Amino acid sequence: MKIAFVGKGGSGKTTLSSLFIRHLAATGAPVAAVDADINQHLGPALGLDEAEAAALPALGERLPLIKEYLRGTNPRIASAAEMIKTTPPGEGSRLLRVREDNPVYDACARPVELDGDVVRLMVTGPFTDADLGVACYHSKTGAVELCLNHLVDGPGEYVVVDMTAGSDSFASGMFTRFDITFLVAEPTRKGVSVYRQYKEYARDFGVVLKVVGNKVQGQDDLDFLRAEVGDDLLVTVGHSDWVRALEKGRPPRFALLEDVNRRALQRLRTATDATYDLRDGQRYTRQMVHFHLKNAQAWGNERTGADLAAQIDPSFVLGESAVAAV
Repeated sequence: MKIAFVGKGGSGKTTLSSLFIRHLAATGAPVAAVDADINQHLGPALGLDEAEAAALPALGERLPLIKEYLRGTNPRIASAAEMIKTTPPGEGSRLLRVREDNPVYDACARPVELDGDVVRLMVTGPFTDADLGVACYHSKTGAVELCLNHLVDGPGEYVVVDMTAGSDSFASGMFTRFDITFLVAEPTRKGVSVYRQYKEYARDFGVVLKVVGNKVQGQDDLDFLRAEVGDDLLVTVGHSDWVRALEKGRPPRFALLEDVNRRALQRLRTATDATYDLRDGQRYTRQMVHFHLKNAQAWGNERTGADLAAQIDPSFVLGESAVAAV
């Protein structure tokens, strides 16, 4: 199952995604965690110190390796250099699985121990001096999108992605790659404005969007969120002494998390698991091709001035058998 955590900056999405990762791992479920936020805070939220977090290998710096592995023997991709962030798999491409070992995980993932449980953690990596002024952050998250496009996952397997803040996720088609998206919203006008914007952008793409109310302190906050987001409000989370200790760098054992917050995390898992039967492979593939052709057009226009995407048959992207399935 593929899960995204989104929300405005400071809403608590990284904290909640890290709690959800811990919750899943504590049940013995296989979990891959991905920090795709421009602010790389997921590692520390999972208990790494600054040196350990800084030493994590960056997906963005290993993009050539990722492309070379994923393209496999696909005859429609002559070289890794021809792959862009939206390139879908085709005949001969290699796929990724949550539980396996492969060269991508060997190079880009590191095990993180959580009270005896272990998750795989991957990070896009921070801006480098060479990036400043010349690169956008989507040059980093493109590696995540490629991996998601080539990922095969089943029930009981989880890939949790801490996304960029606000509606920046819509700068690519990555927002369509998830079974469920949890939008973390504070009970404020700014908090719910991100929800409205996200819901509007995602409206025509079949995105399953649920709101997690954070920093809820009383009935008035709860009533406000219910009035603003309606049935999309899944659960709320209030103050946590456990989280406060985590933020000070002294997290207790996860088993000591407050019962009310543990129940909230279970609500998230129940909602996630319920989306498996809603999967629509044809729509998923169709969206993949849609965004790849849009990116191919932008890529081609930039280099040649020609409307290349308009000349591309989807069967050339995926292969005849894949298009027949769409």
